[in-house]
Amino acid sequence: MHIPDGYLSPQTCAAAYAVAVPTLAVASRRVSAVLRTKQVPLLAMFAAVSFLVMMFNVPIPDGTTAHAVGAVIIAIVLGPWAAVIAVSVALLFQALLFGDGGVLAYGANVVNMAILMPFVGYAGYRLIAGRSALTATRRVVAAGLAGFVGINAAGLATAIELGIQPDLFHTAAGAPLYSPYHLSQSIPAMALAHVIVAGPVEAVLTAGVFGYLVRANPSALAATHPGLSGEPSSSSTPSRPPGLLSPARVAVGFVVLLAALSPLGLLAPGGAFGENAPDDLPLADLGLDAIPAGMERYAGFWSHTLLGDYGFADGQNATLAYWVCAVLGIAIVGIAVYAAGRLFVWTTRGRSGRTPVQVHS
Repeated sequence: MHIPDGYLSPQTCAAAYAVAVPTLAVASRRVSAVLRTKQVPLLAMFAAVSFLVMMFNVPIPDGTTAHAVGAVIIAIVLGPWAAVIAVSVALLFQALLFGDGGVLAYGANVVNMAILMPFVGYAGYRLIAGRSALTATRRVVAAGLAGFVGINAAGLATAIELGIQPDLFHTAAGAPLYSPYHLSQSIPAMALAHVIVAGPVEAVLTAGVFGYLVRANPSALAATHPGLSGEPSSSSTPSRPPGLLSPARVAVGFVVLLAALSPLGLLAPGGAFGENAPDDLPLADLGLDAIPAGMERYAGFWSHTLLGDYGFADGQNATLAYWVCAVLGIAIVGIAVYAAGRLFVWTTRGRSGRTPVQVHS
């Protein structure tokens, strides 16, 4: 779902940044107003998980790939504004360090995965969950469906952004300057990938994490479930796992497991629509004689990636490279979000002289 540079026109990228930048500014203020010190590590952990799950590119017929994002579970637990911050930071370092998503297209990727996805998913969760008890099965189902709806909304937005390029930006002869795929091609391809694969994966991830938190650490849901997270568990509800299975250790173990399994992302045979290498575009099938001029011009806009395409420069030891990228990504994204979270809390206390007040998202 990451849009690389060269597939969107500079005008489209500028419009996306015009939406993303002020939204990030608002998100910073909203998160500062409600974030509590004890929630900062959870926000950092969620950002690291988002980074990791986006490394799991799942192969889809015809060379398309899809992946989960984790934005909706962050929105459900900490609020959609917190999800905006967490996923945006993950996307930023993916683009800058690993070349996963473009730098010019960063604004569009933020709009799709860090803004649209968590807000649509959170709205769906609130609608489906209704006034049910925190421990009700209905809420777990609502979380899963919200994850499915959220990621498909992001996929549809991506398909539209790519699909309008040939009609809006082309040469006098009608040759596309950027993405050569029309809406009739981009929407079915993205729908197939996200309805069949990425959607169910996101649903399982969202429902699974939510279901665990409800039983093991319901206080973690206080930000978005005021008045519900404090409900006593019924006699049939398992209590918080003790000892080695404490929520904090389970969270760390989950991140370590994802990092260990991250090389599964290498199963994907290539990027969607030839996104990783415009030279691989099926020009004859698209009725083109050459790579679109704009795509060729901007595809290599950012050449400062530390480990491009999650690999070493020589292309060797792909599995080791993926592990290195996973560990490095966890560290950088986690530290960045943790530092930002502590700064949010500190600045809010500095302005008000008291601990931030919890409000409904």
